[in-house]
Amino acid sequence: MAANTSADAPLPVGEVSRLIGGWIDRLGAVWVEGQITQLSRRPGAGVVFMTLRDPSYDISVSVTCYRQVFDAVADVVSEGARVVVHAKPEWYAPRGQLSLRAAEIKPVGVGELLARLEQLKKALAGEGLFAAERKKALPFLPQLIGLVCGRASAAERDVLENARHRWPAVRFEVRNVAVQGVHAVPQVIQAVKELDALDDVDVIIVARGGGSVEDLLPFSDEQLVRAVVSCRTPVVSAIGHEPDNPLLDYAADLRASTPTDAAKKVVPDVGEEYERVQFLRDRARRSVLSLIEREERGLAHALARPSIEDPHRMIKEREDQIDALLDRARRCLGHLLDRADSELSHTHARVVGLSPAATLRRGYAVLQKSDGHVVRAPDEVTAEEPLRARVAEGEFIVRVDA
Repeated sequence: MAANTSADAPLPVGEVSRLIGGWIDRLGAVWVEGQITQLSRRPGAGVVFMTLRDPSYDISVSVTCYRQVFDAVADVVSEGARVVVHAKPEWYAPRGQLSLRAAEIKPVGVGELLARLEQLKKALAGEGLFAAERKKALPFLPQLIGLVCGRASAAERDVLENARHRWPAVRFEVRNVAVQGVHAVPQVIQAVKELDALDDVDVIIVARGGGSVEDLLPFSDEQLVRAVVSCRTPVVSAIGHEPDNPLLDYAADLRASTPTDAAKKVVPDVGEEYERVQFLRDRARRSVLSLIEREERGLAHALARPSIEDPHRMIKEREDQIDALLDRARRCLGHLLDRADSELSHTHARVVGLSPAATLRRGYAVLQKSDGHVVRAPDEVTAEEPLRARVAEGEFIVRVDA
């Protein structure tokens, strides 16, 4: 419950400290997990002092325990070890200081660490943080590479030397951080965020050499994984050779087996690219030459055609054909005219031979009445009727004898 206070009726510091102590006493004993960062075992002292730190949130709390409690795990616990402590929170009122009084200490074994990491891996994968579709593609030729690594480490040297050997013009923005221990997680997260905020940085490499499972624990931290996933810049994980990959490998956009491998995957080799350009140029040249040669052959074939080689040849051929057709037409027409003339002459001869004039020339005469009708029978005329007689050489008048 909140204390009733005001500016006119404040509580003394001692009373506030006493109230805080009362609230903390009601919390009871709890199990706490963390990493030992400071360990003080003074000779002859009956109490051991240590600091328990949460590397994910950069929070520490003091822990005290009786010597016999710590001696039970002294052989397997040292600074940097992860432990689970059963302790009761205590409030030291004179100094206003919170600490934990440990009654039992249990080291966290490798098997247990791996089991917890597997559970965390499944949980993060269930959120889709490791999905392939969310991973970003790396640029072909990054101009500025962000590098997060240990100070003066072999990983830094391997990345810088191999990258510059492959592409001498590449530039780096380096952030040196702790890569193991209690300060590794917040420093790596801070470095990644700083590099991601720089517009000129094209890709970020987080590099560290190989190590034990405990050494690589900072790179399986949930906060670091989420920080990498939220980056807009592609991130490459290059964390040693361990068969049990840290969770950063799954969250990063690309996983490299070693820092040297990261340099090879991020930066193209200038010699290989030059050879590729030469190969493409030669291939393009061969393609163009092949196209030109094919077109030249086609043009030569077209020029070799008679119609192109001698354009007037076709006209001459057509002229000869026309002359032949005209000659043939004339002959055909002449034959037709000759046959028609022969038929006409024959018909004319027949007509002449059968005409009344020819009959008259043979001595016959044609009698016509005054109205022009031809007399064909005796009863068609009367006595003394004048008739006109037509003969071959003319006509004359005759009368019918009674």
